[in-house]
Amino acid sequence: MTIKLSCSIPECNGNAHWSAKGSRGYCSAHYQRLRKHGDPLGGGTSKGEVLRWVREVALRHTGGECLAWPFANNGYGTIRINGKMVGAHRYICELVHGAPPTPGHEAAHSCGKGHEACVSPLHLSWKTHIENMADTLKHGTHSRGERCGRAKLTEAAVREILAMKGKETQREMAARFGVATKSISSIHIGRSWAWLSEEAAS
Repeated sequence: MTIKLSCSIPECNGNAHWSAKGSRGYCSAHYQRLRKHGDPLGGGTSKGEVLRWVREVALRHTGGECLAWPFANNGYGTIRINGKMVGAHRYICELVHGAPPTPGHEAAHSCGKGHEACVSPLHLSWKTHIENMADTLKHGTHSRGERCGRAKLTEAAVREILAMKGKETQREMAARFGVATKSISSIHIGRSWAWLSEEAAS
């Protein structure tokens, strides 16, 4: 009967790779890191280290300042939980506030610094997509209108397009502004740049 022993790295669920000479009780993955880097945790961040940071740093963070996820290359950080990659901010939000009210709820940032990998428990809360998008407008981190990388029109141009509705054909406006007729139609019916359409109607 073979007795399987756990890897000697804390919180690693792998089985110790005893068959390899000098494995020192590490699992195969940590043993290979030891051989390659001289350190069982070298060459990358182990799951155990990530979970330790969540438990000992993130969940104990009580300051008002942002707390950046240290394992992110840029933008939002991720963590592997039960074999699936999830947003680090969403994982920590669930640890602090419990499961989301619905699967569609998002882990929102009161600081507006989610794109800078903030995972401060005090800055996270569950919000609907609409509520989260409203926050991006308040924080100035939205990507609508001219801030969208695909935008071909300026806000001033869209206001003019709305003002000229019924006075100039959509085809003429499309030619003048260098966009497709469909783009002009989308603006007129409020499918795109909807907030400006609402302003024009009020």
